[in-house]
Amino acid sequence: MNKATILIVDDEEDILELLRYNLTKEGYRVVCAESGEKALAEIRRQPPDVVILDLMLPGVDGLDVCREVKAGADTAGIPIIMLTARTEEADRLIGLELGADDYITKPFSPRELVARVRAVLRRVQGGVLLPAGLLRAGGLEMDLAGHRVTRAGETVQLTRSEFDLLAVLMQHPGQTLTRAQLLDRLHGIAYDGFDRSVDAHIKNLRRKLEADPLNPRYVLTVYGVGYKFTDEA
Repeated sequence: MNKATILIVDDEEDILELLRYNLTKEGYRVVCAESGEKALAEIRRQPPDVVILDLMLPGVDGLDVCREVKAGADTAGIPIIMLTARTEEADRLIGLELGADDYITKPFSPRELVARVRAVLRRVQGGVLLPAGLLRAGGLEMDLAGHRVTRAGETVQLTRSEFDLLAVLMQHPGQTLTRAQLLDRLHGIAYDGFDRSVDAHIKNLRRKLEADPLNPRYVLTVYGVGYKFTDEA
C-alpha cells in the first residue's frame, strides 16, 4: 500500500521535527516547508495527501496558503489541518470558512494530531462515514461513492468537510443533530469544545446550496440545539 504524503508547514524547527518524527513513525511520508511560499511551491510540484498548516507564518501566512489551495481546481480537494494558538478563534473560523477541514491548537498532543490525520485520511479515502449509494431530496442529489453533489442538475463544489457534513445531515432527514453529535460523527474525536467550527461549515453549505442562504430550505437551524436537514419548501 502506498504511503500517504503529509506536508507540514511551520516556521518552528522544533515543531517540524516533532511532527516529522511522530508521523514517520506511523508510516507516513513526510515533507516539510518553513514558509507559505515554500509550501505552495511544494503543493504545486507534488500535491500531498494532507497539509498540516500553521496559521502564523512569515510572508505568505497560513490563511493565504489555505485560500490559494482551496481555490485551485487541482488542489481544492487536499485536506488541510490548521495549527493555531488558543487565542486565534477568529482565525480558526476564517480558516474553516476558507475550506480547511480540521484544526488543532498549540500546545498539542502528537498522538492527537496523528489521530486527526488518520481521521481525515479515512474520510478522503472512503472510510466508514460514506457508504455507497445515492441520496436525493428535492433538487439535491448526493452520490456518496462518487463524492459528487448536484442541485437541479448542476454540480456543487464542496470541500471534504462540507461534503461529509451534508452526508451526515442527509442520512438523518428531519432529525435534529447537536453540534457535538455532528463533530463526533465526522471526526470521532473531541474538538476541544470548539462547536463553532460546525457553524462555519454550515454557513458555507448554505451559501453553496441555498437559493437564499438567509432563508434556507435544506439545512435548518434548531435554535439552542443544533441543525437538521429537511426538504420542506
